[in-house]
Amino acid sequence: MSRNAGSDYFMTRKNLYERIRAKRSFLCVGLDTDVRKLPEGMQGREEPLFEFNRQIVDATAPYAVAFKPNLAFYEAHGARGVEQFEKTCRYIREKYPEILIIADAKRGDIGNTSEMYARTFFEGNGAGGWLADAVTLAPYMGRDTVEPFLKYEGRWAVILALTSNPSADDFETLRLEGGEALWQRVLKTASGWGTPDNTMFVVGATRAEMLAEVRKIVPDHFLLVPGVGAQGGSLEEVARYGMNAECGLLVNSSRGIIYASSGEDFAEAAASEARKMAEEMGGLL
Repeated sequence: MSRNAGSDYFMTRKNLYERIRAKRSFLCVGLDTDVRKLPEGMQGREEPLFEFNRQIVDATAPYAVAFKPNLAFYEAHGARGVEQFEKTCRYIREKYPEILIIADAKRGDIGNTSEMYARTFFEGNGAGGWLADAVTLAPYMGRDTVEPFLKYEGRWAVILALTSNPSADDFETLRLEGGEALWQRVLKTASGWGTPDNTMFVVGATRAEMLAEVRKIVPDHFLLVPGVGAQGGSLEEVARYGMNAECGLLVNSSRGIIYASSGEDFAEAAASEARKMAEEMGGLL
């Protein structure tokens, strides 16, 4: 199975669920690769972000169904950082074609700008094909921010809905006229822009008890759930409140896995943490 440029292979909802069942895991490994936290031996390399990612990816691929590189950690290094982000995506795509690639970019603009963002991730720069299967998006400006991403067959818009950061309450939980919260309106409205086959929603694990309310609105969509691990979210509670008949969950862990060790054994330590989470997920499935 190949996903090189020109391939007609797409990560459909059915394919994603099949991978979850095959691996007995719904783990997403977040590649929030901070050069300041890399093991000492990585610091002087020509492409430290990519070299670190490559070893993390190889170590955790047996347990992960998705990888989520966070653009901010690459863009902070300018063109060289973006190159390493692209190289990471292409490495995953070529060596592990069955693993979903989520570009954690949180884009949110309109018109031609949104179309260009969609082209960036779903068409690539022309030299090496498309970069990601999915992109995280901020829906504050409405349907225009998401629609260009939905025009690509087999690709996903991952829409921020109910996040786990403390200041989410500044806006997300505000009550609108009629009593519903803003995050509920976002789910109800945005779920009509696409379908469960091309739209996911971000819901933070530290708000696990609210997943039951989320599921009343979007029973069939996949949910990308950050906050398990370093942020203190409970995997068991996420599964209890958020799992549907097709699992419907991608639970992300970043720091808890990729920085499990700061020594030369960082890849082995990451594999160990990923295996532990996958084993727990297998029990919950």
